[in-house]
Amino acid sequence: MKALGIILAGGNSYRMGELTKKRAIAAMPVGGGYRCIDFTLSNMSNSHITKVAVLAQYNARSLNEHLNSSKWWDFGRKQGGLYVFNPTITMDNGFWYRGTADAMYQNLDFLKSSHEPYVVIAGGDCIYKIDFNKVLEYHIQKNADITVVVKDMPVGEDVSRFGVVKMNENARIYEFEEKPMVATSNTISTGIYMMRRRQLIAMLEQCAKEERHDFVNDILIRYKNLKNIYGYKMDSYWSNIASIEAYYNANMDFLNPDIRNFFFNEEPNIYSRVDDYPPAKYNKGSLVSNSLISSGCIINGKVENSILFKKVFVGSNCVIRNSIILNGVYIGDNAHIDNCIVESRGTLKSNTFYSGEDEIKVICEQNERYLL
Repeated sequence: MKALGIILAGGNSYRMGELTKKRAIAAMPVGGGYRCIDFTLSNMSNSHITKVAVLAQYNARSLNEHLNSSKWWDFGRKQGGLYVFNPTITMDNGFWYRGTADAMYQNLDFLKSSHEPYVVIAGGDCIYKIDFNKVLEYHIQKNADITVVVKDMPVGEDVSRFGVVKMNENARIYEFEEKPMVATSNTISTGIYMMRRRQLIAMLEQCAKEERHDFVNDILIRYKNLKNIYGYKMDSYWSNIASIEAYYNANMDFLNPDIRNFFFNEEPNIYSRVDDYPPAKYNKGSLVSNSLISSGCIINGKVENSILFKKVFVGSNCVIRNSIILNGVYIGDNAHIDNCIVESRGTLKSNTFYSGEDEIKVICEQNERYLL
């Protein structure tokens, strides 16, 4: 494909609370064995994009560790490959990334030294499958300056945390409002954009000259009536995980057989870094129903409608319902967990009770395991 990829993975959201205290949103575990960024990386790899830059900043260590080998997404190649750019101090610049446009501007040499005529820009905090070749065909057919991948959300759903767009009968975007207080449309931007590389360079340089730093507000919204900006509608599954509730719901969607089959079994595949853990072990007395249990887990209790990530230990007589247990958690005997998210590598003492009644409860317990 004659395009390079840019993944914006440096942001943080206060809506994620404790979950992003030690990791970027793009590094959040999803679906039992993935990180969120795996979906965007896999979509680019499956679309034959061979050169991808990940722009990381906030709590980047976990993300950098996950991306330390590009072979998992087939980017280990002589031409192109996977590049991870963190903000750096130079003689000319002492700033962190001040926004999405500034993040790309600070890595303008990457864009200028590339030869692909088009650029795909996408966030690292969404779960979806898409063929970027079809988006490029649509972009060329419409003679668009910028193509925005959009999606119609269900009527009544709160879309105030997204960019909301309105399109005419030819799918040209004539109104774009970022995170409106009151939305007048249920069509949202998915944070995926297609445009010419040279045009992106020119727009980024103009933004920098005017001390503007945000791609959506300072490029898309400013130019919506000056440039041909079209919407490409996505009709398959898409979810953004940038809040605790959205993260919980997106993971629970994987318990739906249709969605699980869409991501796990239907081609093209979603790829991720593989850890060498043994298969999950179910000891006598364990009972598991409608749940995802990842490798390395040891189950001694009851698990219902839940997702357990890698290397989770569940003690005897435990009950886990409607919950997400992240990597490396130890749960002592007789613990009861309902409607919760348990942070990774936590230790829950025996005979404890956790329940999120009105909203999802995030549990961050760092107890000493040898005392249990």
